[in-house]
Amino acid sequence: MMLKDNANENEYCVEMVEKTMAPAGAPDVKWHRYVIGKGISKIEGKKPGSLQAVTQHAEAIAENLNLRKARGGTMYVYGKQR
Repeated sequence: MMLKDNANENEYCVEMVEKTMAPAGAPDVKWHRYVIGKGISKIEGKKPGSLQAVTQHAEAIAENLNLRKARGGTMYVYGKQR
């Protein structure tokens, strides 16, 4: 299921959610694969659950990423601090 064409390349959005097979060793329930994108950057994930539940999960991740960006980035610090 294609959700959005990412017209605004400055914000993350859910590009697609589709039914997929369960990962090896995972319970054999409904699984969905999602893609969150911003420009050429892509984040892919898999999650068990209904299409609606996984779509809501992916939308929450995209919203969180956009909020972090609006606040000036992440709270994590890369590299050593002196």
